[in-house]
Amino acid sequence: MQNRTVSLHSRFLERQVSLTFLLPPNYDESTEAYPLLILNDGQDFERLRLSERVEALYQQEAISSLMIVGVHANELRLSEYGTAHQPDYKGRGNRAEAHTKFILQELIPYLEERFRLVTDAKARAIAGFSLGGLSALDIAWNHSEVFSKVGVFSGSLWWRSRAYEEGYDDENDRIMHVQIRKSAHRPELKFWLQAGTDDEKDDRNHNGIIDAIDDTLDLMKELKAKGYQPDVDFTYEEVAGGQHNPETWGAIMPVFLKWAFASSF
Repeated sequence: MQNRTVSLHSRFLERQVSLTFLLPPNYDESTEAYPLLILNDGQDFERLRLSERVEALYQQEAISSLMIVGVHANELRLSEYGTAHQPDYKGRGNRAEAHTKFILQELIPYLEERFRLVTDAKARAIAGFSLGGLSALDIAWNHSEVFSKVGVFSGSLWWRSRAYEEGYDDENDRIMHVQIRKSAHRPELKFWLQAGTDDEKDDRNHNGIIDAIDDTLDLMKELKAKGYQPDVDFTYEEVAGGQHNPETWGAIMPVFLKWAFASSF
């Protein structure tokens, strides 16, 4: 399997963006077009052990051949990841719209010009980890004409518009939950959600369930209320002992990849 890293200048982000590509083993010999997975936090591929895990899935014939592109974050990560329409209560995510534009208007055209890719949204997914997972969900939710599947690993679904001490409440102040509630149903979009039982220790409502899991379960309630069906349109993986780190996310990555790319396109 081929592993390449390049740099692409983004006028939206006003910086050079490092990209890591994982190409199928037979890419140069083949003439076929491939599905695409874009991953936020592409700088973590090594800690995810992504290459060896994808190679093992190919050997098992468990997934279709695909192109994986990792978008590296840098010191501006807290500004570039988030929800494009609204920063959080601290102003974080103020460049999330620029990141979205980079993905849609710069990265994808760049990839389509240089690589053989299936252009149908049914063959395209985006995913991310923690705040990068929130970013991936926001991008997919608002651009289901581009991506049909999204993977959210330990997503920062707590992303809120109000501080706890300023009268915060779950119902009205979690930005992604409210966005889904107030948006139209996207029938073509599928969701894969993951949280670990050791993602964190915080339990703001003292119900005995850590916030990372609570926020994910509540997001699924919003999806169900919107008309999505459990185990059909969205699925949830709760990892016993799973922590908030690339080692946990890498270990569960094969489950996501089989969910998203098990069949041919």
